[in-house]
This record gives sequence, structure tokens and C-alpha cells, in this order.
Amino acid sequence: MPDEKEVYEKHAFEYEALLSHEDFQGNILKSVQEIIDLDGLDVLDLGTGTGRLACLLAPCVRTMLAFDLSPHMLGIAREKLSRLTHVIKSVAVAADHRFLPLVANSVDLITSGWSVSYLTVWYPGHWQQAADAWWVEARRVLRDGGTIILFESLGTGCESPQRLAHLENFYNWLDDRGFRNKWIRTDYLFESPEEAGRIAGFFFGNDMKARILKERMTILPECTGVWWLNK
Repeated sequence: MPDEKEVYEKHAFEYEALLSHEDFQGNILKSVQEIIDLDGLDVLDLGTGTGRLACLLAPCVRTMLAFDLSPHMLGIAREKLSRLTHVIKSVAVAADHRFLPLVANSVDLITSGWSVSYLTVWYPGHWQQAADAWWVEARRVLRDGGTIILFESLGTGCESPQRLAHLENFYNWLDDRGFRNKWIRTDYLFESPEEAGRIAGFFFGNDMKARILKERMTILPECTGVWWLNK
């Protein structure tokens, strides 16, 4: 089972294969639309990866900027966004969360899924400074009245939300800054237990694969947290 950094550097196609099965209920887009009207917005998606959120939101907005540090991931994101011919889009190869190549007051909405939390995980010695640096940059590029929406895991394989121990600093940091939150189900749907075990097991480990095969699962439950804040 590769760690997150290895996935982003080497396993974009496997990552995209996993995401293609996620959120078959369509709850991610619904949750965003419950928070904000997307029509006419200029949107920045941070840590876009293979373009999961960017491609989901792009047909609903005016412009979409998709930033990520991984050229490996961005190759797939760029190809997917290129199919959305009615949307103005841009993919930036080198864009650290803490140093955004944008002028101030550039966007109406910032989204980020399963990404900003790494600032509190990958920098254990100074995670708060790293998260605060992102916070300053996000507010700098966000227009007055703009919105930030973040997604993060509350448990894969879980029927109800579970705060994950390695993300506890991130959850608390969001609470301290006044983010509101809710949770949604973003379950994975596979054609067979064997497909589920092969794809999900690669990312979530042999114990998850064994559970899937033992219980003959074609739906792998997942809980996701949604945090949002208006500037």
C-alpha cells in the first residue's frame, strides 16, 4: 500500500481508477450546491489531483483554475478538463497551497478535497505554521463575500462519520477558524467484490481488501466531511 506522497508521484492512473467509483450517489456536487450558487463564479480548486472536484464543478461555473504540485496527477486532470470545451480552464503545474500564483481578489470560490489537511500531516514539526500560511494565501486571493469549501475523510469503510486520529490537528484547526461543517456519504460502487478488493485494497491496505472479499462487498461505504466558510 503506497503512502500519499508516492501515490501523487507515481500512481495517478490507479488513483483515477479508484475515484471513478467514488460518490456514486452524487453527494459531493449536491453538498456544494447547498452551500453556494455556482453560476457565474470564478473557482480555484487546490490540490486538484486528477481533477475530481474541478471537473465536477467546471460545467456549473464561469472559470476553473486547477492547481496541484504533481505533474503526474495534472496530466490526467488536464486531459479531463480539455473535454469541457464550454468552460474556460487553466491547470497550473507548480502551485503550493502556501504560495499561490494569483493576484489578490481573484476568485469567488476556493475548493479543495483531501489535500489541505496534508499541511498538518506532512509537516509535524510546524504544521500550524504551514496551515496558517495557506489560510493567509487563501484569504488573499478570495474576493470579499467569497467562500472556501474543503472536503476531507471521515472514514472509508465506515457507515457513520469517524474522526481520524492522524487528522485530528486538521479538524481542530478548522474548528478554531470558524468553519461550519456537515458530513455526507461518498460510497464507492464496483462491479464485483474482486474489482473492489483489487482497486480499494491498493490504497486502503490488505485488511480492507480481505474485508471486502469476505463480506462480498460491491459497495464500499465512505463518510466525508464538508467544511465551509464565507469571507
